[in-house]
Amino acid sequence: MPSIKEDWYCIVNPHAGSGKTMSEWTIAEQTLTELNIPYKTSLTNYKFHATKLAYEAALHGYRKLLAVGGDGSVHEVMNGIMKYCDETGMNPEMFWLAVIPIGSGNDWIKSTGVPHDTQAVVDLLASNSFDKQDVIKVEAGDTVCYMTNIGGVGFDSHVCLRVNRQKERGKRSATIYATALMHTIRWIRALKGTVKVDGKVLYDGDFYSIALGNGKYSGGGMRQVPDAVMNDGLVDVTVIPKLPIRTLLKEIPKLFNGTLAESKFVFMSRGAVIEVSADRNDVVEMDGEIEGNLPLKVSVTGSCINVLVSGPLK
Repeated sequence: MPSIKEDWYCIVNPHAGSGKTMSEWTIAEQTLTELNIPYKTSLTNYKFHATKLAYEAALHGYRKLLAVGGDGSVHEVMNGIMKYCDETGMNPEMFWLAVIPIGSGNDWIKSTGVPHDTQAVVDLLASNSFDKQDVIKVEAGDTVCYMTNIGGVGFDSHVCLRVNRQKERGKRSATIYATALMHTIRWIRALKGTVKVDGKVLYDGDFYSIALGNGKYSGGGMRQVPDAVMNDGLVDVTVIPKLPIRTLLKEIPKLFNGTLAESKFVFMSRGAVIEVSADRNDVVEMDGEIEGNLPLKVSVTGSCINVLVSGPLK
């Protein structure tokens, strides 16, 4: 067993935030030094490199990990931590996870209350402002990973595919999620499947979208699971069945203003285990990353991890 280190292990995505990362990280380094907070820095070089770095950091005794980037960076660091916990049997509550949000998508912090301000984030680190968040396990086909915020199938996963492809081409506009959503609504085919919550059927039939949430926010502020709470021991699920496109378009504002639960067309529930099966092995996304295919099982593990907050989890 390696000796436990008190340093923050900082995993920096230099490509996040349209190249703003390094200038923001310089500010963070200066503040960490001024506050006498010990830290070590590693830069990512490729997709999912942060998962490898986080796992290796845990192997070497680091228990405090800081992601510098967007939601994807947080997802990768979380999965590196959980890979180590799965292999060693260590309780995730022995780890502290924080983020300096610099990515184009920063939805996780909308639930943790972490400000989009580098100086303020470091101040929160110094004040040890943490709360416990549920650890959620995902089994998607042959893939096993962990969900930090929100995942989905159908609209969710195909919007994610389109957004990620646009980002790879250098597009970083504020409307990237909304335009991807509109494109997907126009072209996506419905899936036929079944959604079970704790073993009971919630929905059986054709559907366009299934969102599963530990947190409320995704896609730059959409609220597909508006009542989700990060530490209630449950995963929220929303099913949008196959509907006429005209009806779907009328319902879109509810995704952004938090009133989706008022829609008479959607099916919502929450539980400890959510299972999704369908007539084809469509892609699954978690925290904005494509992570496997259907069938899907999402489970609350009963463990928690310490996450940086500015107040109670929302």
